[in-house]
Amino acid sequence: MAKILVTGGAGYLGSILVPELLRQGHEVTVLDAFLFGQSSLLECCASKNFNIVKGDVRDKDTITKLVKDKDFVFPLAAIVGAPACNIDKTAAVSVNQDAMKLLVESLKPEQKIIVPITNSGYGIGEKGIHCTEETPMRPISLYGKTKVEAENMAMSHGNTISLRLATVFGASPRMRIDLLVNDFTYRAIKDRFIIVFEGHFKRNYIHIRDVTRAFIHAMANFETMKNNAYNVGLDSANLSKLELCAKIKEYIPSFVYLESPVGEDPDKRDYIVSNEKLAKTGFTPAHSLDDGIQELIKTFTIINNNKYGNV
Repeated sequence: MAKILVTGGAGYLGSILVPELLRQGHEVTVLDAFLFGQSSLLECCASKNFNIVKGDVRDKDTITKLVKDKDFVFPLAAIVGAPACNIDKTAAVSVNQDAMKLLVESLKPEQKIIVPITNSGYGIGEKGIHCTEETPMRPISLYGKTKVEAENMAMSHGNTISLRLATVFGASPRMRIDLLVNDFTYRAIKDRFIIVFEGHFKRNYIHIRDVTRAFIHAMANFETMKNNAYNVGLDSANLSKLELCAKIKEYIPSFVYLESPVGEDPDKRDYIVSNEKLAKTGFTPAHSLDDGIQELIKTFTIINNNKYGNV
């Protein structure tokens, strides 16, 4: 059993990860500000191994107290996504970047960090060339820039694994509809159509439950994987926005999508990613894009509004 601190543990990812960590017998403390009023961890409250603290990752006294006896820290707390970061740029820097510096300064050398970073840090890739962990990070959004800085700070601790996450999809108790696969599937079900801007832009995707599996894999293989970054995505899902729409249409035949000849996507990311490095450690994703779309169709039969976005 490990003692684990998960900051932002009531969020989209933490709401899947924390219950699984508890099922595996670990002692988990979650620090979360509950900015969205979510009740996503209620099922965990019956566990004697679960502790919950309502607070701010930027508060030194809180962080110093909570990390004291922990074996692992999973810093999930962040202002996530380019739109959310642009709305409050000060918060984006202080939560995504400054809080990581505070955390690293509060840890002992033997304490371990597994940090999720967005692979949007690759920015705009070269056509037809997969981004690897050796590809220079060239973030183009404030979100990407703060997360790249956070990765640098976390890696400076010297006992760290960085997971560079592809665009995540799938259902969670703290649902987000603003993520691309989730968003397009929701629109296909509720609106039956979508106008796509710059539909050739590509990115990589990964199911939220495979992200949880990647964390657990990193814990189990920490000594051989530490002090490295790993792309976490589906090799079968390096898709353009138009290709994603076509995949969704396979399951929702009435879905109509059109590419606009004018207008721009504010998110200029455009790259394909290799996940070979993580695969060589023995990790294989268990959930396909098709699995996720079918899951989301059932999810959006239940969810009927858009309060589950970050903006």
